[in-house]
Amino acid sequence: MDHRRLREQFGFHLARLARLWRSHLDERLSPLGLTQAKWAILLHLSKTGGSLPQRELVDRVGVEGPTLVRLLDGLERLQLIKRHDCADDRRSKTIHLTELAGPVISDISTIATDLRNEILEGISAEDLATCESVLLHMAKNLGVCLREENR
Repeated sequence: MDHRRLREQFGFHLARLARLWRSHLDERLSPLGLTQAKWAILLHLSKTGGSLPQRELVDRVGVEGPTLVRLLDGLERLQLIKRHDCADDRRSKTIHLTELAGPVISDISTIATDLRNEILEGISAEDLATCESVLLHMAKNLGVCLREENR
């Protein structure tokens, strides 16, 4: 395949693979009663020690404020999170994981790891490193640092 054709197809393949990966993960997580948006919130909270200001969570998850509020309502009904007023601004909320969230996050992690291992089966560490380098370079060309987003 020539270079021009590779460049034309790359974005299509990348977007389709991301959708398929997320779709498979959603399917495997559905027995937990979690959508992609809900499990993403739980994972972002767990990666930051279990709490985040609601405004920061909006940025990390990539949804609008009203959408996040509905998602948080659902997670609160499941008793996986609690909202607390910020001490310095009572209009702002901080979102905290509850004890019940721990086992759910562990299940999410296990399921995600199993799927990732299946998807990456047979791909060498060298090829993965090259792929990561290409993705990071593409993000840099867009003015984004992907490494920071995985904090």
